Amino acid sequence: MEITNENKALLKRWRLILGEDSQQRLSGAAGGGMELSEEELLMDSALSQIYGGNSRDENGGANAGHGPSSPKLTKWLGDLRALFSPMEIRVIQNDAIERRGLKQLLFEPEMLDSLEPDISTASLLLMLKDQIPAKAKDNARVYIAKIVEQINKLLADDLKRSVTSSLNKREHSPIPSAAALDHKMTIRRNLKHFDRKRRRLLPEHFYFFDHAQRSGSRTVILDIDQSGSMAQSAIYSSIMGCILASISSLKTHVIAFDTSVNDLTEKCSDPVDLLYGIQLGGGTDINKSIAYCEELVTEPAKTTLFLVTDLYEGGNRAQLERRLETLKSNGVNVIILLAIADSGKPCYDSELANRLAGMDIPCFACPPERLPELLAAALQKHSLKRFESGEGAK
Repeated sequence: MEITNENKALLKRWRLILGEDSQQRLSGAAGGGMELSEEELLMDSALSQIYGGNSRDENGGANAGHGPSSPKLTKWLGDLRALFSPMEIRVIQNDAIERRGLKQLLFEPEMLDSLEPDISTASLLLMLKDQIPAKAKDNARVYIAKIVEQINKLLADDLKRSVTSSLNKREHSPIPSAAALDHKMTIRRNLKHFDRKRRRLLPEHFYFFDHAQRSGSRTVILDIDQSGSMAQSAIYSSIMGCILASISSLKTHVIAFDTSVNDLTEKCSDPVDLLYGIQLGGGTDINKSIAYCEELVTEPAKTTLFLVTDLYEGGNRAQLERRLETLKSNGVNVIILLAIADSGKPCYDSELANRLAGMDIPCFACPPERLPELLAAALQKHSLKRFESGEGAK
């Protein structure tokens, strides 16, 4: 049977996936002619560093040195960038770290400069930041700054817009702004100017919500679990805290906890400094952190507390439940984010989540792109059922 060029191309892809050991078998299936091009050999070498047995050195020979001590990692990263898309590179990078233990990728300045920005890699980098040698520390900060820039592009404008459109909804201002137009009051006050002939309302006066940037008109507390399992959520919520802290109409607190509590609010002016203040890993004492947050609440009805955690409590669970119930009954808007992530379902203590849900404290995961919508709904104290049901969460 004649093998078409399309089938040969498919067999070549399988050859790259399965590695050099499959060369003879697939070449036979292709009727011979399975020689890889120079670019495909380069791709094969890059992939075999992570997924294969023997890898080829740059002269085409066998090379078993694909462990952490390989001297050719810089060239390998360059090959990845030349041969694969950014999404594919991120997958391969993560597999390199997880499957081959190539943590030196994070310890060499040249490696950090070559890595594609990826939040999973950034999480690992932050977990290992105390082990990073001095020569690579500046490069590590630059890499973290790239992640901050990416997340800012995703969140900043929409978050600020959500806050602006959510605050001071019961107060009005003479300053016109299309985003601040109070449609309901404008219609109600102008009903007498309804033109029956043209069947149109012709308002003589417009009413606008007052979005004046009055310092501290609302308080948002972000209480962030910094255990290793919450790494990506900690990064997203920390950057969210920095964005909120830049809005003068909000008083924002950013707290991070494991078995101790760390107030990072003063670091909010620099997201990289704030992220470096996060100590990923360790135990979890949620109760202790909530006790600290209680002291920050001065006007319960104007306070929203986001507790970002998987609810695996290592401290006093019964006391934690009582504290959260008391905050809720005093008027604090308590919301528990089980994860802020764009892939997979969160792993969390479902029993505790169900008990808190019974106290009318919503518990759900939220993808990063839905955070502005969530924040707007939370500040206006609207129902979050669409998030809890999964419409706004994953």
